[in-house]
Amino acid sequence: MGMVRESVEVEVPVQIAYNQWTQFEEFPNFMESVERVTQVDASHNRWTTKIAGVQREFDTEIIDQLPDERIAWRTTSGDVKQRGLVTFQPLDDTRTRVDLVMDVEPAGITDKAGDMLGVLDRRTKGDMKRFKEFIEHRGAESGGWRGRISPG
Repeated sequence: MGMVRESVEVEVPVQIAYNQWTQFEEFPNFMESVERVTQVDASHNRWTTKIAGVQREFDTEIIDQLPDERIAWRTTSGDVKQRGLVTFQPLDDTRTRVDLVMDVEPAGITDKAGDMLGVLDRRTKGDMKRFKEFIEHRGAESGGWRGRISPG
């Protein structure tokens, strides 16, 4: 599996950064390869991505979610196999560090070649930079879900 780690500091309070991240259907606004995310219920999402001309659909399940601290997920169906965790750390009253860690299993030779060339790392870095620009430009979240999903 390929491990991807990326961090960004955003100039918004932790609650705003966290709340925006819970708005999964907004991800196409800052994630380059994400075409659509449909939230099925509080813990399940259906994704459509397009990378290098290859469209994929897969489902994810949130397995741990604690407001203003973390969201962890895993894929449950489709060609894409991944687990991830995004954490939120307040740096002060107006700044937040957002850390993203994902384990991604390349699906097929194209993904494996892209993984070896660092495509996923570059794309993730760009996505986090665009998240920073997106939330700082807005200045406020477009919504938020403050529920708790406990592991197990």
